[in-house]
Amino acid sequence: MRPSRCRVRLHAALAAAALLAAGRPARARAQPANAGVEGGAFLLLPVGARAVALGQAATADGNSTEAIFWNPAGLASLARGELALYHYDAFFGSGDAIAIGVPSARLGTFAVAAYLVNYGDLAVTQGNLGPQPVGQISPRNVELMASYATDVGGLAAGITYKLVQFRVDCTGDCTNVPTATGTTQAVDVGVQYAFGSLRPVVVGVSLRNLGFNLQINNRAQADPLPTRLSVGVSAQVVRPAVGVQGLDARVLADVQGALLEGPFSAVTLVGLESGVGEALRVRFGYAFLDSNARGPSVGVGVKFGSIAFDLARTFNAAQDVGDTEPVHVTFRVIF
Repeated sequence: MRPSRCRVRLHAALAAAALLAAGRPARARAQPANAGVEGGAFLLLPVGARAVALGQAATADGNSTEAIFWNPAGLASLARGELALYHYDAFFGSGDAIAIGVPSARLGTFAVAAYLVNYGDLAVTQGNLGPQPVGQISPRNVELMASYATDVGGLAAGITYKLVQFRVDCTGDCTNVPTATGTTQAVDVGVQYAFGSLRPVVVGVSLRNLGFNLQINNRAQADPLPTRLSVGVSAQVVRPAVGVQGLDARVLADVQGALLEGPFSAVTLVGLESGVGEALRVRFGYAFLDSNARGPSVGVGVKFGSIAFDLARTFNAAQDVGDTEPVHVTFRVIF
């Protein structure tokens, strides 16, 4: 058995994902292969084609179940019930999520979601049997979420409880293969305030991934979750006349920084969205992250009756880690 080879491949895949997720400088590649992995860096991988296309400037956005991943206060503006499926492909693997949100005029909005990051399967081989696989290692990240949001006048507030897990499972002959499971809990909290009628402006603040350390092997190796504080604004800069179906446009901008991880260092995220009503939306963005995940993004959204489809693609600076540019797809059913 050659478990060391499997271990190296596993750490390489997860460390590459953590590098892009955590917004760390390129020099982080010189750290140990598992740096930042056990701490739940996957929580910073963006979810939702709409937010991704807008450069991840989503703190002041809402009216979609995507808000459960960015700022739970945005769920308060959900006008109707929504069931959404999220998927993305990247060089390190893929991510899938499902979310459902149900608004109530009296009780506020309730939402739940499940999120899975799949880093691919690694073959286990034995030296005396050659390259023939005898088992399979499956590293995964899992997140379960429950949210509540409500608003009073122009002020909205929301909270999300999160159950976070990192696991490495093995099937087949796994005698000398390292497996692990770590589980922890966290919360997201956020507020949004909307003002102005002719040119509405929304200001949002969110604190994400505030929780307990994620322990994989023992307490000494437990790592903190990637806590992030974001402040954002969304402004309608072009709006058609009342009762007229015409072109509109809005701009979004976020300032985001890490908490509980040393000095506060902020990055900027910007986005632009335009279209005609909800039928067709075109989006552009740029994430000024301090890592190889920085770069532009584009996307489009269409809606036919109660069915909506969003597509986004990013073009990050990480040219040396793979050929697959992240592609995000969102399918929503409004009810």
